[in-house]
Amino acid sequence: MADFAIFSGNSNPELANKISDYLKVPLGGAKVKTFSDGEIQIEINENVRSKDIFVIQSTCSPVNDNLVELLLMVDAFNRSSARRITVVIPYYGYARQDKKVAPRVPISAKLVADLLTVSGADRVITMDLHAGQIQGFFNIPVDNLFSAPVIIDFIKENFDNNVVIVSPDAGGAERARAFAKRLNTDLAVVDKRRDAPNEAKAMAIIGDVKGKIAIILDDMVDTAGTLTEAAEAIEKKGAKEVYSCCAHPVLSGPAVDRIAESNLKSLIVTDTIPLNQKAKACDKIKVLSIADLVGEAIVRSHRGDSVTSLFV
Repeated sequence: MADFAIFSGNSNPELANKISDYLKVPLGGAKVKTFSDGEIQIEINENVRSKDIFVIQSTCSPVNDNLVELLLMVDAFNRSSARRITVVIPYYGYARQDKKVAPRVPISAKLVADLLTVSGADRVITMDLHAGQIQGFFNIPVDNLFSAPVIIDFIKENFDNNVVIVSPDAGGAERARAFAKRLNTDLAVVDKRRDAPNEAKAMAIIGDVKGKIAIILDDMVDTAGTLTEAAEAIEKKGAKEVYSCCAHPVLSGPAVDRIAESNLKSLIVTDTIPLNQKAKACDKIKVLSIADLVGEAIVRSHRGDSVTSLFV
C-alpha cells in the first residue's frame, strides 16, 4: 500500500493511533501547531504526490480550531498534488444546525460541507450524523458509518433479554427502533418538551418499562440535561435499572456532574470524541472503540471495495 497514507490532526490522537495500529500503517509526519497569535500552522513532512490520503480529525471541542486545522491540512495536501483526499470525521461538528428552525439563522452543517469541499476534499467518511440528510449537503461522496455494531455487541454481551430500548425523544425513535429490532427487545419513547437550547423537560414515557432494564439510546450526549431527565422519568415508571448508550460523548458544561449525580447505572460511549479528564475520572462512563470499524472503512475505500456491510 505504498500509494496510501494516513494523517491526523490534534483533535483525537488516541483514536488516530488505534486506527493506525489496525491498519498496520504508521501515521504520516505533519507539523500541526499554532503561531504566537493563535493562527494554525500546517506543514506536511513527507512526499504525498499521487498518494491516496486519509486525514483523521473529529470537529469536536475546541470545534473551530479543529475545523480550521482540518481545512488547512486538506488544502496542504491538495497543493502537494495528492491523488485523492478523504477526510475521516468520526464526529461531524455543527451537525445539529441542519435546517432553519427560526428566522435569520444559518444552516451551519451545509456551510461546513461547502468549506470541506472547497478546501479540496474528495470524499468524506463520518459516523452517526445527527441527521442523515446532511449527506446531501455534499457534492462529493459521503460514507456515514454507524456505531450500532459496536454498541449492539456490547449490549448482547452484558445484558439479558429483559431489556427495553428507549429513545429520549421522538426524533430518535427510528434509530431506537432499529436497535430494538436487532436485539429483539421492546421499544419505548420519552415525550419531552424543549423550552430553550440545551434545556429539556421529560414529560411522559410511551411504552412499557416496568420491571425492565432500560437502555436510553441517542446519537450524542451534550449537557446531559435531556438524558438525566429521561432517566428520572423512566425510573419513576418502574424500570429496574437505567443505562444509556451514545456514539458521541460531547459532554459539555455540567454534563459529567449531572451523569455522576443521576440514577444512571452507566453511560456507554464510543471514542469518536476524546474524553476530558473529568469524564475519564467518572466511573459511570465506559468507552467502546470504533477504531477497527473506521479502519476497515478506510481500507475498503482505498481498495475500491464495498463498505455497505459496515452500515448495518
